[in-house]
Amino acid sequence: MPFFDGARGRMHYRRWPIENPLVTVVLLPGIGQHSSHYHRFARTLQAAVEIDAWALDTSGHGLSEGDPEQPGTLAELVADALGLVELARAAQPHTPLVLMGHSLGAATALGMLGAAVPEVAEGETASAVIERDLPLRPALPARELAGLVLSGVPKRALGGGAPGSPGTPLPRELPVLAVHGVDDRRAPIDAVRVWTSRHESVDLHEYTDAGHDLLHERVHARVTADIASWVQGVVVGLARHL
Repeated sequence: MPFFDGARGRMHYRRWPIENPLVTVVLLPGIGQHSSHYHRFARTLQAAVEIDAWALDTSGHGLSEGDPEQPGTLAELVADALGLVELARAAQPHTPLVLMGHSLGAATALGMLGAAVPEVAEGETASAVIERDLPLRPALPARELAGLVLSGVPKRALGGGAPGSPGTPLPRELPVLAVHGVDDRRAPIDAVRVWTSRHESVDLHEYTDAGHDLLHERVHARVTADIASWVQGVVVGLARHL
């Protein structure tokens, strides 16, 4: 079984490899989920786009070591995710890389880019936000990504992009797809709508009668098809610029 040494123990990951992929997709699941929950998604995505798919078991989840009640600080989550990205890049050094995260995984993906920064609360100073020990600088340079997919991203990670906010803004040239359920109670959609309005490069897809876990709800086939179409468009766009 594939493992690597993470920030707090051995991390397990899963890979769905194919020969001569057009793109590499690295998936970071949310709390309570792990890589084995994404067999259907990975295989369906592969059937639509020739991808080399990777997924991480967050600390304490699946076969990764750790406490499932304490998956780690955002800085530790970023370090673990970066370890998987480095493995994927080593395996396919010349293939465009798309990073995808769901829920906590989406916050981690933004954290890797230094952009998972909460709103400054009323009466709070920007320096107080910085003192929360958030990763405000990219651990993964955005130029190394062909695209970013965010699913069910929580409000606490969506302050980045506000005028004068700390952290690193997402670059305009980075294509970003956000997929979100209109009836998401865990991460209400209003926050991502506001965040999307600040970023010209973000394409928001909303799904009615859908909640937080889009890839495991009745709309999963439509969501997967939308992600596949978007990823394919990113790859085609890159090819046109070569």
